Amino acid sequence: MHHVVAKACIDQKINMVTASYVSDAMKELHDEAVEAGVTILNEIGLDPGIDHLLALECIDDVKAMGGRVTSFESFCGGLPAPEFSDNPLRYKFSWSPRGALLNTLSSARYLRKGQVVEISEGGELMAATKSLDFLPGFSLEGFPNRDSTAYTNYYGIPDALTVLRGTIRYTGFAEAARTLQLLGLLDPKPHPYLHTQGPDMTWRGLICQILGFEDTTILPENLKQKITERTGSEFAVELLEELELLSDEKVAKYGTPLDTLTQYLANKLALGPQERDLVILRHDIGIMWPDNRKEVRGVNFVVYGDAEGHSAMAKTVGFPAAIATKMILDGEIQHKGIILPFTSDIYRPFCPG
Repeated sequence: MHHVVAKACIDQKINMVTASYVSDAMKELHDEAVEAGVTILNEIGLDPGIDHLLALECIDDVKAMGGRVTSFESFCGGLPAPEFSDNPLRYKFSWSPRGALLNTLSSARYLRKGQVVEISEGGELMAATKSLDFLPGFSLEGFPNRDSTAYTNYYGIPDALTVLRGTIRYTGFAEAARTLQLLGLLDPKPHPYLHTQGPDMTWRGLICQILGFEDTTILPENLKQKITERTGSEFAVELLEELELLSDEKVAKYGTPLDTLTQYLANKLALGPQERDLVILRHDIGIMWPDNRKEVRGVNFVVYGDAEGHSAMAKTVGFPAAIATKMILDGEIQHKGIILPFTSDIYRPFCPG
């Protein structure tokens, strides 16, 4: 609905700030916004947002000293603090549960040593996970996010042969997500047994139906054996048991396996009253200096949430958007149209150090 809100802002000549990615529908409103004298600033939260600000600050400093950026790899993620990650996904939701699960089915595109790498949507993404060791005390993994190739131009780094932006999770998330995909529980298409007006069904019965087992009264041990045979792994049974998806609890149905599981996990994997979340962002920027010396510069950004106050996700998305809003109100941002925080007059004030 962003473009709908943006169109209303343009019609009323009201400025707008959003932390979300610019969609094609938003881009199409650029000329209208310019003509109306309206500023619509996008991608000014955490990711996208703070990741842009820290990347551009470093890249500009490198250029000012005569260096060239030869590679750019960035990973960012919102996680539960380690002490609260005790579930099979090693994850709790600090933003849209559906978005977090749907993201595991997304396509991705990035540059690796001068070659464009394409990952098709539908589940291949979780097989493209790599271990991340920049914080030795954490067990992390990352996978590509969206189309990274555009950032060669956005960041002004035409010499970069590797350009990759990705998502951080604790190690084990990808295996759990792949297993849920294999079991059909992340399928975004409507399923006849999940029609909201259909008969009641238990999670165990639903698993039987999704996997095509006709006998929904199958003995638990026999069902586990069939799941192991179907997936080729005992981990699938462990995952389903830990998430209590082999129980006789009634399913709250939402039409599709993805939406039904989303609603279930949104409650089961929510942060508790005394639990806190964590945001981790990492840039690795490859540099070639005028004397042919090579360097890889690392940028870390780590924020914990407050159990009694704002979450890390709320702070790192909310504060940049609030600062940008004040800058527009104070006349510090003069650009009109559908804009991004890629010019120094916008991102430099965020990085005074």
